[in-house]
Order: sequence, then C-alpha cells, then structure tokens
Amino acid sequence: MSRSRSRTAPLASVASVALLALLLPLPLAVAAPAAAAAPAPQAAPAPQAAVPQLPPPTGRFAVGQDTLHLVDRSRTDPWAGTGPRELMVTMRYPAHRDTGGPVRPYLTDEEARLLLVDRGLDQAVPVESLAGTKAFARTGARPVAGRHPLVVLSPGFTVPRATLTALAEELASRGYVVAAVDHAYESAGTAFPGGRVLTCLACEKVTDDEGRRLVARTRARDVSFLLDRLTGRHPAWRHTGLIDPGRIAMAGHSIGGTSAAAAMAADPRIRAGINMDGGMPTLLPDGGLGGRPFLLLGSQDARPGGGMSGWDANWSRLDGWKRWITFDGSNHFSFTDWPTMSDQLGLPADSPLPGARSVDLTRRYVAAFFDQHLRGIPQPLLDGPAADAPEVRFHTP
Repeated sequence: MSRSRSRTAPLASVASVALLALLLPLPLAVAAPAAAAAPAPQAAPAPQAAVPQLPPPTGRFAVGQDTLHLVDRSRTDPWAGTGPRELMVTMRYPAHRDTGGPVRPYLTDEEARLLLVDRGLDQAVPVESLAGTKAFARTGARPVAGRHPLVVLSPGFTVPRATLTALAEELASRGYVVAAVDHAYESAGTAFPGGRVLTCLACEKVTDDEGRRLVARTRARDVSFLLDRLTGRHPAWRHTGLIDPGRIAMAGHSIGGTSAAAAMAADPRIRAGINMDGGMPTLLPDGGLGGRPFLLLGSQDARPGGGMSGWDANWSRLDGWKRWITFDGSNHFSFTDWPTMSDQLGLPADSPLPGARSVDLTRRYVAAFFDQHLRGIPQPLLDGPAADAPEVRFHTP
C-alpha cells in the first residue's frame, strides 16, 4: 500500500463534517411565568461525546491483554537515524471469563488527537470519542492453559496497531495468541514509555516504491526480532508459554500486508500469511514462499487486472495454497475498526458495506484461513462463494 493511497484515503469521505447532534448544547428550559418566582437559572449540562463500541468477539473465550515495549539494540532506527529500533506490542490471549482488571483505553488522548489531525477529522470527532472507543480485552486476565497458535498483526502506514483491535480480539477469543505491533515512527502518533509520543518520521521519507520496500524490509526485521523475544531463551512476555512456536502466522493491513509477505520470505518460522489490501512493490523470490499458504484479501477495487499494485505480478510466485478474495462495496479501511466506529460517530459512509458487516466478514475469512492452516481444520468457506456472504468474490487471475 503506497503512502499516497494511505494518506489520501481518509477515514471518512467528508472529513470536515461536524457531528452536530453531539456538539450542539441541549435546549434551554422555557422561562417561568412572570407572576411566579423563577428559580435561579442553571447551566445546561455539557453535551456528552458519543463513544463507539467495537463488535464483541464471538469466540468461546474471554480475552486478556498485556503491553510490551521491545528494544532492538542491534539496529539503528532507519527513520530517526539514531538510537535503537523500538516496538510497542499489544499481546492478546484466550482468558478465563470473570478474571482480570479494567479494559485499557483504545488510544491515549494524544495518540487520538494526532490520528484525527492526520486524517483531517480533528474538527469532526472529539478526541475523547476516539480515545474512549470501547473494546473487550482485560488486563491481567487469567490465561487459558495450553499451547496456542501465534498471529502477528501489522497495521497500515500512518495508523496505529489499535486499528486492528476488533480482529485481534476475535482471534484471541477463538484461542489464538495475537501480537499487534506498532513500528516506531511509522504512525501518526504512538505512545512509548517515558511520556514519549513518536510521530511519523517515515512519512517524510517514504514517497515512492523504493521507500515502501524499505518499510516492508524494516517491518520484516521487526517481526523476526519480535519472534525472537517471544519464543527465544529469554522471553520478554510473562505468558510466553502459551505460544506454540511451531504454529506462527502473520496478517497485516495495507503496508502491514505488504510486510507480511516480506516477513514470510525472510523468516521460515512464519507458516502462513495474509495481505489485507496492501500493494506489493517487490516481487517475491523465484522460489516463492516455500509452499506456505498466502491469502490476498482485498477491497472492491483490488481485482485482477491492476486493481492492486503487484498482486497480478506476484500471483504466479505464490507457490503454496492461495486465494484472491475481495469484498463488494468495501474500501481500503474496511479491514480495520474504522467503518464500524465511523457509523456510530455519525460520519458520512465512504463505502456501501456497513461497518458491522465489514468487521464480520474480515473476522470470518481471516479466522477461517488461520484455522485451516495453523490448526488443520478444513474450511469450506475458503473454497468458493457462500450463500450467506454474497459480497465475497473469489478471483482466478
């Protein structure tokens, strides 16, 4: 996914539309008759900003959550040109119900503010609405014992890992451990320890395919480092025993999907991958991905014939199980949390596919892919069109 598309495909088609129903004050009370002693006037209560709620996960487990700050001191950050490479990672995992502490904020206020400014929505959406979006994973929840498959999630360029929360929680509720990654200096704003909020230095430098290739290579190295820290001799996560190191996969949105292919090409530990609407500016190796399965999951425009950069050219190089699937009525952000949040915030729809439906379809097809290729459970859903999913198209270039 190119930066230009990422930057010009805003989270709403008319970013400047204000949420009048939320921001106008309540009507004043009618004045009392002149003959009556009128009580002292009272100020109208401040209007409450709408707070979206993500669709609840549908699996049989509750979801626990931890946050990791990882530092790779063997690398200099390519965007800052100094210091080590840093990652922020949200770990979600299957947990026992009625355990754990509070749900963490969706974003910090500053992360939310920077994202809204970046998308031209700072006059339309209150910071507290985006930051306070309701999710379901609880901190410190007691994990479900056992060895679970691990899925790494990488977000689109300029947007944070939080935008894949609904998908991450769904997978965790179905028995996966999920690591959602923020790559330093590649989002509008990501909070790091020490009160730091790192902004998108990469946005100033990534202007062409060579820049996008650098992003993908950098994220591939980030993911290999993450796997080392999660499954190596000195793990960074207290629940690392939940991870089955023989069942690891990756999915990403936009340039995160580009990076899923790059990470698979570089690291044989990743057994399966999904690219959700991300361009592929680099040809895969002549040997493909060593027979490992890969899913191209795209928006309505990502059809064969050049709708998505690099998909046609790389199709023949995918040498294992593969599918090319698109959703009618979808757009670039349909694979993220945004459509369902946008619907609840009263923003103009920028695609015909309703937000809740886009989340449902994304969850169903992503989970089916991982169930088949990490758990060995056949999924007829992936074999062709389904009567209950008329929006889904299977393509054979």
